[in-house]
Amino acid sequence: MPTSSIGFTLKDLRKKRKMTLKELADETGVSISFLSQVERGKSSVTLESLRKISDALNVDPSAFFAEGDTERDELAIRLERFYYKDLSNGVKEADFSPILVTLHPGENEGNAFSHHGYEFIFVVEGVLTVEVDGRQYELGEQQSTMFDARQTHYWFNLTDRDVRFLVVSSKTK
Repeated sequence: MPTSSIGFTLKDLRKKRKMTLKELADETGVSISFLSQVERGKSSVTLESLRKISDALNVDPSAFFAEGDTERDELAIRLERFYYKDLSNGVKEADFSPILVTLHPGENEGNAFSHHGYEFIFVVEGVLTVEVDGRQYELGEQQSTMFDARQTHYWFNLTDRDVRFLVVSSKTK
C-alpha cells in the first residue's frame, strides 16, 4: 500500500533524528495519534501536514516519495488532489527545493499553511489564485511572486483549465 511507504519513511526519518512522536507533534502542531496512524499506514497525510512534518524534520517533502516509484505521482494526486513533481534531480543538500505543480480545474479546497524560508512561484500555464496572509490575487502565465513562507499561504485553481506552476521553496530557518 503506497501510504505505508510514507509512514515508513516518516518513522525512519524521525528515529534518525532521535525525535519522539511527542517532540514531532509539538513542533508541527499535528497530534501524536495522527502521526502514529500515518507511521503505521492507517491514515493519509495532507499537503499541509506533510509540509509541516518535512519542515520539522528538515527534509524536502519529496523525501517521502521513493525515487523512481511508479506509484509516486498517483499517490500525490490521490493525497493532494494535484500533481506534484520534484525537480531537484535527487539533490538533497541544496538550500532550496524546486517543484512543478499542476492543479486541475476547480481545485480550490485546502487550508493555508506556513513554513520556514521563502517561496517563489512562477506560473507556466493558466491562471493561479494565490493567497498570502489572507490576501488573494491572481497570477497569469509568465507571472511570478515571492514571499516569506512564514506567512500563511495556499494556491487555488478557480478556472476551468489546468494550471501549471513552478514553486521554489528555500529551506532556510
